[in-house]
Amino acid sequence: RFAWIAREGKEPSMSLLEYTCEDARMGMQKLAPAIERYANLVVRKGVNVKPGQEVVVQSPVECAEFARLLVKRAYAAGAGHVTVIWGDDEVSRLTYESVETAWFENVPEWQKLQLNSLAEDGACFIFVEGADPEALKGIDPAKPAAASKARNTQCSSFRHGLDFNINPWCIAGAPVAAWARTVFPGVADEVAIYRLWCAILSVARADGEDPESDWELHDATFEKNLRLLNERRFKALHYRSDNGTDLAVGLPAGHLWAGGKCETPEGHPFFPNIPTEEVFTSPHCDQVNGVVYSALPLVRHGNKIDRFWLRFENGRVVDFDAAIGKDTLASILDTDEGARRLGEVALISKNTPIRESEILFYDTLYDENASCHLALGVGFPECYEGGYEMSSDELREAGVNTSATHVDFMIGTDDMDITGICEDGTEVPVFVNGQWAWE
Repeated sequence: RFAWIAREGKEPSMSLLEYTCEDARMGMQKLAPAIERYANLVVRKGVNVKPGQEVVVQSPVECAEFARLLVKRAYAAGAGHVTVIWGDDEVSRLTYESVETAWFENVPEWQKLQLNSLAEDGACFIFVEGADPEALKGIDPAKPAAASKARNTQCSSFRHGLDFNINPWCIAGAPVAAWARTVFPGVADEVAIYRLWCAILSVARADGEDPESDWELHDATFEKNLRLLNERRFKALHYRSDNGTDLAVGLPAGHLWAGGKCETPEGHPFFPNIPTEEVFTSPHCDQVNGVVYSALPLVRHGNKIDRFWLRFENGRVVDFDAAIGKDTLASILDTDEGARRLGEVALISKNTPIRESEILFYDTLYDENASCHLALGVGFPECYEGGYEMSSDELREAGVNTSATHVDFMIGTDDMDITGICEDGTEVPVFVNGQWAWE
């Protein structure tokens, strides 16, 4: 927990509240080379820019300095052109406060043209993750849900390019003040932002002198787990934990486990998430039964959902509740029929840098990599044999879910046990007390 202090030569016994704005400014100066190496990692390993390729950077305006670094590194890597698409939490909130829900049900033609044409021209996409976890607190969740559904269904080439890994894409974080204040409350913004930068670089394995080599080594660590899972060909996984989770998740006969780097259908490698610790597959969306309880809060469109549970019958959510954010959870489930079914199961040991940092990031990119998680919504064609050559209808017939959404939520606890069920009924421990049974 004190690694960020130790790297700057501070004593771990020093009170975190004693860290001054001047200390933070000096620390940020020292971090500058590491942040540039991180930007280079996102460009060269994240989306793995090809010579002459269009690169799209979608970023909060508050992260403009980091976005400029990405543009700089993209051109250095040979990008033909870089397009930057800006977003802003405050403008988004004003829009949701001022505009009727019906407006969000359709994407403006100019935006459809922009996103679809970029995807069709072979662009790669970098999404800078940085937002106020409570940016839309109090906003009718039906509005951002409608906007998300419209974008995912009406920007068809863009969505298809991401879902089928035709267009390389990468999500990577950068701090904004409101997010930093949430993660590190009670300190000045400069201190919180500095501390969040240190945490981001650390858990993304980007705080060393050669992050690209570190990521090649990290990618190799997935191989054992992937090999064992793909050899076993489990027909189901059974999740249990003391919080009440008792869930049986069926797996399609042709399922494949993935993790670490992804590849386009042509074999071009890229890393969709920086950081990533998960191995994942798509379950059979009609074969999920039981109840599952959340282990960490979920932030969706700036609204927090916490202490929630879902009950499944024959793959479909038939009941649910939440101590906080029930309306937001309902808006996710009501996106379409597929939003009530699972599209992903992901396994992550509690022995990972994010979990061991003891930091709750209030951001799914990070928190999902601290905990086993599931996802409501669309499944992954790369997680089914021959999936890239199949249509959405064919994938759905095989058990891979279809939907206009994909929402991860964290379920892994320190006491979680996961049992693999073989075709002959043999039971094999996969997770014991929150970690791989073979660790």
